[in-house]
Amino acid sequence: MAPEGLQAAIARSQQYLRQCQQPDGSWSFELMVDATLVADMVAFHHWDGSVDKAWQCKAVQHLFQTQLEDGGWNIYLNGPSEVNATIKAYLALKLAGVPPTDPRMLRAREMAKNLGGPARMNTFSKLYLALLGLYPWKHLPTIPVEVILIGKWFHVNFWEMSSWSRAMLVPLAIINHFKPTRPVLTNLDELYPDGFHERDLALVRDPEWFTWRNFFLSLDKLHKTAEWVMRRGLHPFRRRALRKAEAWMLERFEGSDGLAAIFPAMLNSLIALKALGYSADHPQVVRAVRELKKLEHETADRVWLEPCLSPVWDTAIIQICLHAAGVSSHDPRMIQTSDWLLDREIRFRGDWKHKNPADVEPSGWAFEFHNQWNPDIDDTAMVLLALRRVPGGNRARRDAAIERGLRWILTFQCRDGGWAAFDKDCTKGILEKVPFADHNAMLDPECADITARVLELLGQEGYSLDHPQVREAIGFLREHQESDGSWYGRWGVNYIYGTWAVLRGLKAIGMDMEQPWLRRARDWIESVQHADGGWGERCNTYDDPIYKGCGPSTASQTAWALMALQCFGEAHRPSLQRGIDFLERTQNPDGSWTEAETTGTGFPCVFYLKYDSYRNAWPLLALSEQSDLERGNPRAEHLVNGARRRQGDHETLAAPPGHR
Repeated sequence: MAPEGLQAAIARSQQYLRQCQQPDGSWSFELMVDATLVADMVAFHHWDGSVDKAWQCKAVQHLFQTQLEDGGWNIYLNGPSEVNATIKAYLALKLAGVPPTDPRMLRAREMAKNLGGPARMNTFSKLYLALLGLYPWKHLPTIPVEVILIGKWFHVNFWEMSSWSRAMLVPLAIINHFKPTRPVLTNLDELYPDGFHERDLALVRDPEWFTWRNFFLSLDKLHKTAEWVMRRGLHPFRRRALRKAEAWMLERFEGSDGLAAIFPAMLNSLIALKALGYSADHPQVVRAVRELKKLEHETADRVWLEPCLSPVWDTAIIQICLHAAGVSSHDPRMIQTSDWLLDREIRFRGDWKHKNPADVEPSGWAFEFHNQWNPDIDDTAMVLLALRRVPGGNRARRDAAIERGLRWILTFQCRDGGWAAFDKDCTKGILEKVPFADHNAMLDPECADITARVLELLGQEGYSLDHPQVREAIGFLREHQESDGSWYGRWGVNYIYGTWAVLRGLKAIGMDMEQPWLRRARDWIESVQHADGGWGERCNTYDDPIYKGCGPSTASQTAWALMALQCFGEAHRPSLQRGIDFLERTQNPDGSWTEAETTGTGFPCVFYLKYDSYRNAWPLLALSEQSDLERGNPRAEHLVNGARRRQGDHETLAAPPGHR
């Protein structure tokens, strides 16, 4: 690309993003997901007796618009039909009164049967069916509410689960106790390929006798026996556990946009409140309904939902991108953005304290507007990267927040040197064997992409390769490199995301990028570049890595690949030039990019996310850093080498906090 073309593309992108800024200085783009959230809400309204016919018609429209040609529904764009999504959508349409003879329903019915029917759904999906009398409770794994009573003294306890699993399971355990079934005037009998047989519904045991899964299945039978006894007044701990679960849930409503500020926990908590006897006009119920409503998008003919809101993440990333594109840190709107971010620092000792009891001043940032119980490492690191660039209206306040947030992050390093999302050392694999752990999210293991993000932050803050925590983090990354040179991406799709994050983090911390193991990563990135100059990868790489690097070129993934290559400092490398040309050719006249593919990850193999911000933010950063690289701009030297703080900021290096 000619220099003038590159600068023009940067200017268009910069202008587009600045026009999207909210009056308060933030950005909040849509977070797009599959149709299951709409289907769940239709089912909930029928369970609750709160059906709004006009709203339901719009939900039906959305479900039909997202149906595939083969009759099913998928969990990421251009993915195959998936059993949970297909049956949830089919049920919602039946509940809404769509005739079973409708050709679209007939296709959906056949696909649901081909996928194995309700017996192949995960536990949480079956539980929603049970609430409507469409699945027998006795064939659902018990979610014993007593788990909340088990202290940290026991090897397997409540706090060893991931933060999102805790938030989903506490209300589900309450629901599991009350089993508030409200039968509907329909059934799903037609979805059982060989008729309804209880043997198809029973939980499957491992063929080997002595396994943890079989142990937990036996324990599940014991729980069911205990529940039978309990209903005769002989269960000593249930009442106490229910009180504690209710209190835990209510406490975490405070300071949050609903329980954990994520759709599954929010909907589960609303059902749990009603199961506990809370009336429709009770303030807690009203608030729960209101927070769920905030996730909805409604037009004249369609309704759909976001799983949560992403303002902090979007704002921090776009702040970084605009500053890299040349917007001054003294720009009033940029100052306003930093002040907005600083206002959202969480100075509260949330649930992370149970896995990380370090004596550290509370800090951190969450993904959403309000989620004081669950700040996370990735958002905090991204915010600190942004705040170092733009001090905001009060430099001393900014510096104190960075120091606080940095010390907080460092206490989360896990035993093997990596960092996870929300908790520390949340890796007890035995929890994945419990029968209700089929949502693939019971643990919060450390991962390469977040570990690398922390290294990028530490590089920006002047940490050296000799720092003990840096050495351990690099060791973690080396150990988790794939044989072809790539890295698995936990929170973005997938190997392109992971490899970019790692190379960027290692370059920022001052690593010699000419080492063979890093050149191997560069070679892998180049090996999956497409003929059009772009890069792309689909969510099927989580099911089988044979598909890594395969998929139509996207703006966001091309930007990640370009930034990975830029780490090696060869501004005119042919692969770089072809990738930059791809971004310039595919940019829309208004400065945006069009991207249909799903490139974000919630729970691998289960739930995926399409960040609408990604298609516009990351390309701007890649183009801006290419411009700096070609011009030998010292700003790029700072961003790439991470040796000194930003020009115009203090030039002295940060004093690294002590080792763990």
